[in-house]
Amino acid sequence: MTDTLLQDMITAAIKAAGFAYIPYSGYAVGAALHATDGTRYTGCNVENAAYPSCICAERTALVKAVSEGRQAFDLLVVATRNGGSPCGSCRQMLYEFAPKLRVVMVDFDGNITADAPLDGLLPLGFGPSSLPPKPNT
Repeated sequence: MTDTLLQDMITAAIKAAGFAYIPYSGYAVGAALHATDGTRYTGCNVENAAYPSCICAERTALVKAVSEGRQAFDLLVVATRNGGSPCGSCRQMLYEFAPKLRVVMVDFDGNITADAPLDGLLPLGFGPSSLPPKPNT
């Protein structure tokens, strides 16, 4: 992973946060997800008056990527005003595809607040290998 790629991803995540729809929390989040083929997907959080219908930036980027045929990822950058980390739902959704995903958290000035593998942020994660084999039908 090059420093240039990381900086480009940080810039993309910060830019994505600018599109957040956050009338309730006022807490903008941007994400940039890098697929192993080099494609980048961004996302922002989108809130809703029916709170459970909200979607986080990380899941927005992931769903965009999967809906376009990507399922292998090596880097996620998450940008918030205070360099916050992905929530548990986002960690779980990402774990499905990339337990070893590098997750970099930054503030809106681009300062890295944390840099860790996803499986370190979600110890003992539950993924496809946790399920028993499908029975023959």
